[in-house]
Amino acid sequence: MIPRIGARLSYALHPFLATNPVYRRVGAWLERRQRTYRWFTRAERVAKEQLYGCRMCGQCALPDTGYTCPMTCPKQLRNGPCGGVSASGRCEVHPDLVCVWVTAIERAQGGGHGADLDLLQRPVDHRAWDRSSWVNYWQGRDDGLGVAPGPDDPRPLLRRELGLSPR
Repeated sequence: MIPRIGARLSYALHPFLATNPVYRRVGAWLERRQRTYRWFTRAERVAKEQLYGCRMCGQCALPDTGYTCPMTCPKQLRNGPCGGVSASGRCEVHPDLVCVWVTAIERAQGGGHGADLDLLQRPVDHRAWDRSSWVNYWQGRDDGLGVAPGPDDPRPLLRRELGLSPR
């Protein structure tokens, strides 16, 4: 098993995967060649599963969640913790595990990206499961995946609720 890499390194590497004209063409090329696309998606799955616990939802929120896969939450909550997180930060469903969102908050704040957690994630489109989120990202299908809350939205309270500073 590959050791999981830290959020700081992940944030530093993210610009190398950012959408650009070359990656957009690579994504289109991969989608026209199904065998190559399947190989590429398998490689993405192995890498992201080992590094981040990725579940291959096809709509990657890793950069917005401290490089913690929100789909590893037993309830698959993409916008913050449930009300059952214990005072010690343990998961309600699996008390032997730390809540995915406690980890996400610690990593995001540790990497200087705490404000990313204020973005609201769209509901998961289950038709995208097992698809390459990198190709979807390069093709612009993830545009608007995380949107800023409106002025009346109390979203920044998420970290306060867990006893962490809001910024």
